[in-house]
Amino acid sequence: MFTGIITGLGRIVAIHSLGSSSHHGKRLTIEAPAGYLDDVVPGDSIALNGACMTTTALDTAHNQFSVDISAESLAKTCGLAEPGVINLEKALRAHDRLGGHLVAGHVDGIGRVTHFAQVGESWELRLRVPHELRKYLAYKGSITVNGVSLTVNRVTDLPNADDDAGSEISINLIPHTVQNTALGLLTKGSQVNLEIDLIARYVERMLQDSPTQPQANQ
Repeated sequence: MFTGIITGLGRIVAIHSLGSSSHHGKRLTIEAPAGYLDDVVPGDSIALNGACMTTTALDTAHNQFSVDISAESLAKTCGLAEPGVINLEKALRAHDRLGGHLVAGHVDGIGRVTHFAQVGESWELRLRVPHELRKYLAYKGSITVNGVSLTVNRVTDLPNADDDAGSEISINLIPHTVQNTALGLLTKGSQVNLEIDLIARYVERMLQDSPTQPQANQ
């Protein structure tokens, strides 16, 4: 489990194929901030741009660690198949503060930036969200964008006739978030990993499995 509070900025510095076909995944080498890996051991979970991965090797002398990512995970995420800056978060510990919201580290879909511009001291980020995720979005609800816990300020459902039907959400980013996460590097057209609110997912499941209430005898 995670909280969506980014604890460091990493950089994918090397990518190696784990096989010769499209069914094989990749091995990523990530450079972390100095001292970030001091309490990490092989087998620990670290979220990369919101996707939970298992640490397979450590090189603390060079502040680097490796993860193996499957072909399926690569197909369902973005930003992990090429070198670049990524958001890092270590797994939640039982005694940690829950500063964001409960995050599983499982990417539910890919969003696309439609607008990113400064408004006053903050920034407005608008994202196009896939149709299958629109029912989980709510005003002042939570969503995870590239691993960052954020609050939805506006939801606009788009017509089904649109070739990219779904919803557009608006999010406000304070300067601290822009400066301390990789979200500040986004531009119009950028793709992002999205994870919907975990509670909304369980509510949907419980409603699906709710037994039909018998009618009272007349």
